[in-house]
Amino acid sequence: HERCDLFLQKKENLRNPRRNPIFFIVVNEFCERFSYYGMRAVLVLYFKYFLGWDDDFATTIYHTFAALCYLTPILGAIVADSWLGKFKTIIYLSIVYAAGQVILAVSAIHDITDTDRDGTPDNMTFHISLSMVGLLLIALGTGGIKPCVAAFGGDQFQDHQEKQRGTFFSIFYLSINAGSLLSTIITPVLRAQECGIHKQRECYPLAFGVPAALMVVALIVFIVGSGMYTKTAPQGNIMVKFCRCVGFAIKNRFRHRSSAYPKREHWMDWAEEKYDKLLIAQVKMVLKVLFLYIPLPMFWALFDQQGSRWTLQATTMNGDFVMTDLSPLQTINPILILVLVPIMDSLIYPLIAKCNLNFTALKRMTVGMFLAALAFVCAGLIQLQIDETLPKFPSGAEAQVKFINMIEGEAISVNAGGHVYELKPFDVRETHTDTHAQLSERNFSDITAKPEKGANSIRFLNGWTSKLNVTVGDADRPSFVSTPRPQFKIMDASGNECVFTQSLGFGSSYTNVIPPTFAFGENCAASIRPIMDISPNSVHMALQIPQYFLMTAGEVVFSVTGLEFAYSQAPSNMKSVLQAGWLLTVAFGNIIVLIVAEAATLEEQWAEYILFASLLVVVCVIFSVMAYFYTYIDPMKIEAQFAHPDSDELKRKGIQTAVLNCEYQNNDRNSERL
Repeated sequence: HERCDLFLQKKENLRNPRRNPIFFIVVNEFCERFSYYGMRAVLVLYFKYFLGWDDDFATTIYHTFAALCYLTPILGAIVADSWLGKFKTIIYLSIVYAAGQVILAVSAIHDITDTDRDGTPDNMTFHISLSMVGLLLIALGTGGIKPCVAAFGGDQFQDHQEKQRGTFFSIFYLSINAGSLLSTIITPVLRAQECGIHKQRECYPLAFGVPAALMVVALIVFIVGSGMYTKTAPQGNIMVKFCRCVGFAIKNRFRHRSSAYPKREHWMDWAEEKYDKLLIAQVKMVLKVLFLYIPLPMFWALFDQQGSRWTLQATTMNGDFVMTDLSPLQTINPILILVLVPIMDSLIYPLIAKCNLNFTALKRMTVGMFLAALAFVCAGLIQLQIDETLPKFPSGAEAQVKFINMIEGEAISVNAGGHVYELKPFDVRETHTDTHAQLSERNFSDITAKPEKGANSIRFLNGWTSKLNVTVGDADRPSFVSTPRPQFKIMDASGNECVFTQSLGFGSSYTNVIPPTFAFGENCAASIRPIMDISPNSVHMALQIPQYFLMTAGEVVFSVTGLEFAYSQAPSNMKSVLQAGWLLTVAFGNIIVLIVAEAATLEEQWAEYILFASLLVVVCVIFSVMAYFYTYIDPMKIEAQFAHPDSDELKRKGIQTAVLNCEYQNNDRNSERL
């Protein structure tokens, strides 16, 4: 019967490839992920530059929104499995999702409340309120459909199509990362455009509007494939049944804790007095998988730091970081996903199978966790190299004093704190001294931190006889410069002009001295003497590629396998619940980052990287032990044992019915062709 079904399905797909429902599900997921990641790529910038929030508050709201996106899957799973079913849940919550995206895009239109036409909204409360409503709807929509889409795709395959189901989950994950990659590249470019009716400014409506349009497309594509889907009916309020069944088993076991009562094989068997054996068996299957979920948040705790700690690490390295406010290495993860998933599916896994190695799903996940730990070891080693190149700023009761010799062609001696220094012309000498020492007044404040995002801190010291005006681009009195070769315009009160071009690296600081011998003319720039206060970043950003590669390889082995494992081990009426539980591990992983970072209070960043790597190795060992004792199950067979009596007569009748159905289907297909 199974071979007959598979043969007929292959024939049908060959005759009409468009009848394959997987195409619509994958396209829907691609558009939805483009919508989500595209919106999220510029969300913090929107909070900071449009709504005017400070960094801390913007970050808090951002992570609150992210947490909601990974907590609402529980609600979506309950609705899908207990009330509407997966198909209707995806449809309805996608409408909510699209509405939220549209509302967020509308909230970014500054002309709505810009009555004085100065480019700044006059009623910020309106924009903030609209933004929060939009984000709340987005969190409800994206979280609600998360556990349903993957499980709904798995429902399109029959029990004997395990290989095809595994291929689907790989393609499904590819579509997620393809949408993430394109949106992360495109949306910041859209934001950089200028738009507006009365006054042009950064185009957040376009940056949010395109993701909103993609979400509408995702909804339409999913609806178009409606007639081809295999739709499973909801099984009742299964989450409530699950909780009540577990609660009753615990209470009943506690009531009969006396040794006078005989022990039972499993603690859930104490629920047999009230609940049927099929539900108890299903609860046992779910609890087995949920128990394996306990160590998983530690992986996500490391994985999600790619967008925080690793991005901050990149700001202290040599590389082009400043043009779009995003690190170019942020796109490496989705690119590597697109490359590694096909390689794993078509080369690595088949090669391992040919070697007769039992590389089970849980073993793959263990390897993925170990690779993530190695990635953080690499990050820690790179951080040690970066720390050696960072400037040493004064600490405690110390102050930093700099002496600059502006005398042309003559060296001078400086006695500072009992130490005599010889300063060559236009050289600088730093010394740390007690803050209570009497320091001479300086004409500029010193740099107290290394410039971030690869910018360069530039200041001019005027030793000429009259006042000078220095500009770079449209900015007067330049402070932080992002361009690698800026041109500075130096002008006096009479309108004389001198153009000084300076080659900069990333993260440097220069004091450009205009000496007393300066004179306007053809060679005026030659007399300006740049003095380096902080050297440019010397550790290249490309050194981060190994840690990104290891982390992405770990993600491919861990996450793709985890999605497939959660589906294959879930009972038929609780698949979305287990998918939601899988997504909850991501939320708990982010909480772990906050707890460990606050509790550890490590001054050195490399030590924090090694701490996280060590914790994951410990968790990896624990998970491997748990995986060793885990017994893989076939939920359909277990459910069949309780749904139908085990009699030879029923088996014989079932085989006869299957053969007759197969013959009837084959005759119908032949009639259609005739």
